Amino acid sequence: MGKGANLDYDEESQDIQDDVKTLKWSEIRQKKWIVINNNVYDVSKFSKKHPGGETLLNNNVGQDATDAFTSFHKDMNKVEKYLKALKIGKVVAESDINQKEERKDELHKDFQQLRKLADKMNLFKPSPWFYSLHFLQLIVLDLIGTYLIYKSGYENWFSYFIAVACLVTTQAQAGWLQHDLGHLSVFKSTKMNHFAHRVVIGAIMGFSADWWNSRHFKHHAKPNAIKKDPDIRFSYFYLLGKKLPEEVGKKKKGWLPYNLQQFYFFFTLPPSLIPILSAAETAIYLTRRKKFYEMMWIGIFSIRWYFMFVPILGIFATIKLLFLVRFFQSYWFIWSTQMSHLPMEVDYDQDLSWFRTQLITTCNVEQSAFNDWVSGHLNFQIEHHLFPTMPRHNLYKIAPHVKQLCEKYGIEYQCKTMSQATFDIYNCLKESGEIWYEAYNM
Repeated sequence: MGKGANLDYDEESQDIQDDVKTLKWSEIRQKKWIVINNNVYDVSKFSKKHPGGETLLNNNVGQDATDAFTSFHKDMNKVEKYLKALKIGKVVAESDINQKEERKDELHKDFQQLRKLADKMNLFKPSPWFYSLHFLQLIVLDLIGTYLIYKSGYENWFSYFIAVACLVTTQAQAGWLQHDLGHLSVFKSTKMNHFAHRVVIGAIMGFSADWWNSRHFKHHAKPNAIKKDPDIRFSYFYLLGKKLPEEVGKKKKGWLPYNLQQFYFFFTLPPSLIPILSAAETAIYLTRRKKFYEMMWIGIFSIRWYFMFVPILGIFATIKLLFLVRFFQSYWFIWSTQMSHLPMEVDYDQDLSWFRTQLITTCNVEQSAFNDWVSGHLNFQIEHHLFPTMPRHNLYKIAPHVKQLCEKYGIEYQCKTMSQATFDIYNCLKESGEIWYEAYNM
């Protein structure tokens, strides 16, 4: 949430401390309430109204969600209005708290200090020049691609190839921009971020902002958590980590030869994710929820592509062009994002601290001009997960301080070369497949 993210009582509220109901963690977990800054909130009814979705909120019930809460929200005044109506008490101080919980609390306090440091360094302040130039490249590349199609169509295959490359790059880079807008890190105004998000992901890319937010925030809140992170919900096709492959293997289940998934993964998920799976999921999401406003933005994309390419290529050739662009865009997306997550720990939600959770489930890729551009600065995946609302051009500035905190608590900070990160996708799939195979054949 950045600035002003402190919900503790002030001196006046301390006078009524005796009237505040105190609750034990055992009761909080049983009732499935949420704790933020030691205050307890009953979100059972509010969860259906939560902008991030009911599932996102329910994934954090019975836990201390302070760091997740402060990391996702920017408009503190608006959020506090909802919190006041939901508050039911405070967490009682338990004398039998173990050493592990004390260490967790100490890490939480240090991470809050790190957030304050980032705030003092103005790292949550976006650069208008950076994002203006980023948006300009989308327009330029899209115009070049369109011009080349109009100039030669299919007649000149080299020109057509360059046109496709321009259009693919437009879509990939638009993906990074919509990602920033979805995290409210481009404009100071939340409303402006939301509006621009729909323009980019809807009119330029042909997908839904609501669908993306619903899916992506669940991933951020519980990365690589089995049954909670939608980005790893494809156990019918692939098995990740060490625990799930062993469980599935012992149950003698196996839809596919998972011991070969390191080979068929690269020919199945990357080419199908955006052109098929994401498109189908978006359509189902919008239809079931009757999101007509979101459909309008996707309609603008369809109309735009129709008038840009159908007059010169025809309807079927335009559909083929779109599929081809999405095909290569999908490889780009998978390669840039999953090398930072798939090789990391995949397990059930352990209710660890926010800081530790992000460090064991994400890794970085070395900084360079190319790596920054091609991945949309998601080569700083660790810092992005710790500070989702921080503009990506500032992530490298907080990285040294994150490393220091990791050293203090003995937490591994992984930063790989691009080649090593790519090979690790193969290696982790191979290891998980072997675990399943051994358990299956016991």
